[in-house]
Amino acid sequence: MKCSNCGFENKANLKFCKKCGNDMTKPPEWFCDTKWHIKTLSIIYIVLIIGYFAISAFLHKLPPPYDQRIIPEEMTPWLYPHKTPEP
Repeated sequence: MKCSNCGFENKANLKFCKKCGNDMTKPPEWFCDTKWHIKTLSIIYIVLIIGYFAISAFLHKLPPPYDQRIIPEEMTPWLYPHKTPEP
């Protein structure tokens, strides 16, 4: 059993830590319960969702890559499917 005070590894049946003398029988001061887990996960999910929409809105304001330069039709026939190539 690990001491909560100094971190020394003690035998499982000891009542006091061999290194610092800390009482090993008392429970830890704080346990995370279901309410804490739900609150923490909710905050994480809300931050992720808000971040997703903020980044999405920012990226939609940027021009698409094909509007930044002129691409010849011969190099990208899939962008112009209505036109047939000339021989």
